[in-house]
Amino acid sequence: MKRLFCLIFLFIVSCGQSPEQLFETAEFERLQTNYPHATELYQEIIEKHPNSKFAESARKRLSEFQARQRGNGEANVE
Repeated sequence: MKRLFCLIFLFIVSCGQSPEQLFETAEFERLQTNYPHATELYQEIIEKHPNSKFAESARKRLSEFQARQRGNGEANVE
């Protein structure tokens, strides 16, 4: 229940955030192993703030996710 509350809260808070706030939220999601939501947030940073300093970090994280997915041979990380 607590996790669901956190996810709902983070979803609401992430709307209209700065690239820094989006990245911080994505990092939190990554640390919580919520890779699908972290992936969405990283992609949002890249799409909406492509020239920010956080876009490059988001690209690196997405590359890490893709490498991990290829290494596992499973779709655990999107």
